[in-house]
Amino acid sequence: MRGPLGSERQVRNNGQDQAELRSAIANEDPTETHRQLHPLPRGLVELYGLLAVLFVLVPEWMADGALAGFRSGRRGSDLPMTTMAWQRVPELRLASMNLRELRSLASELHLWGYGGLNRDQLSRRLLRRIKAKRGKAL
Repeated sequence: MRGPLGSERQVRNNGQDQAELRSAIANEDPTETHRQLHPLPRGLVELYGLLAVLFVLVPEWMADGALAGFRSGRRGSDLPMTTMAWQRVPELRLASMNLRELRSLASELHLWGYGGLNRDQLSRRLLRRIKAKRGKAL
């Protein structure tokens, strides 16, 4: 008898062949199926190490030496001095403050409801208050 998949005998054999194939795959030794990777020759590994030193570490050492030379002539802090504009312009001054300093300033300026505001909202309200006092608050 012949059906859409072929004869009944062929279907039965295909089913048995698939089961045998599954069991053969499950019973295989995993060490036999993995390919062995060939190690690189020792000379090539050493060449790659030398190139890494030349292209990465030597420029880092050169840059560090150059920066140390620039710092040796300076006195005091490594940070640049703040300019007068940074101290005079309230927007820049507020931008340099952290949230605790902003809330402290809001308390000094008697700003109501500052505790629940985020940084942007608090900065806007402080800026309005400072400009209303003509910049004398900072």
